[in-house]
Amino acid sequence: MGLKSVRIIGSGLIGTSIGLALSAKGVDVEMVDSDEEAQALAQELVGYSGEPDVADLIIIAVPIGAFKKVIKSEFALNPNSIFIDISSVKTKPLVDVSEIDGLEERFCFTHPMAGREVGGAQSARGDLFASRPWIITPTLLTSEHAIAIATEVAEMCSAITFHMPPAEHDKAVALVSHLPQILASLLAKALTSGEPTWLELSGQGLRDMTRLAGSSAVLWEEILSSNASHIRPLLISLQKDLTILVESLNDSRVAHALIEDGNKGRERIPGKHGGTARDYTYVPIVIQDKPGQLAALFNECAVAGVNVEDLTIEHTPGQFTGLVTLAILSSLDAYKLTTHLSTRGWSIHASRNS
Repeated sequence: MGLKSVRIIGSGLIGTSIGLALSAKGVDVEMVDSDEEAQALAQELVGYSGEPDVADLIIIAVPIGAFKKVIKSEFALNPNSIFIDISSVKTKPLVDVSEIDGLEERFCFTHPMAGREVGGAQSARGDLFASRPWIITPTLLTSEHAIAIATEVAEMCSAITFHMPPAEHDKAVALVSHLPQILASLLAKALTSGEPTWLELSGQGLRDMTRLAGSSAVLWEEILSSNASHIRPLLISLQKDLTILVESLNDSRVAHALIEDGNKGRERIPGKHGGTARDYTYVPIVIQDKPGQLAALFNECAVAGVNVEDLTIEHTPGQFTGLVTLAILSSLDAYKLTTHLSTRGWSIHASRNS
């Protein structure tokens, strides 16, 4: 479609990350923010090449509380542009857009499902959305042109697009995004009552589970209150499960059932590229701790014609060897790679399936 110029209102993590991704594709990006320092930093990072007379697209990347004022002002300035948002909840923005005559057909609601625990332009990354879901949520009045522009933006940011109605969007993100934030924060809150020496025993599991607890309270107070109607039933269901667990914790069968149900839920989480969960074959390889070993290993994978979906590295500082485990989607490819590496002198160990 040839998107040429974009004006992004909001120079936080998401707005600036979109700007970085689009500018890398040759789009002129103008960053705007009420905080002049944030705007200046974002603009320098993005490298804006000149102010267009009229931007093809206006991206509203501000908190929900500021959305109505910003969209009203921007539509008055740019009545012929296309508009999209990046809001985590659609209920209130839907009402705000519907109250402005002539805007709804030019507005396509969207939500990139990506982020970091740290915010601001200084934390932005041009690859933040790569292979991440980007939800396109048009209304019945949204024009096909606006939908096409929104889809183009997501694809230029290397995201995977999903289309769904706004109401379904809010229910979906309550489960997969808002509930995890609440649980991470509740768990982290419980740590405030623990002895400092106990917390020194913390392992990676606790760090993984509380990672989201580092999120912005200002940002999340709006998100959670705006989507309360969909979050509340999830919390009530969780509350019932907790009550059963509290009352029957001495019964090993209840604990067993809880862990098994958790296994089943986790298995439903899609694989790296979305869709159904994938089963990988894991190939462990011992490598020497010296420069160029990882590059050489990936070169061998390329020679063998095998794609690596993921990898983990285990290495202790000062140790002369390390363990690299490659995740291969096809068991046939895993066998082909194992055979190839063995003939090339690599130290391969028994593979396993997920």
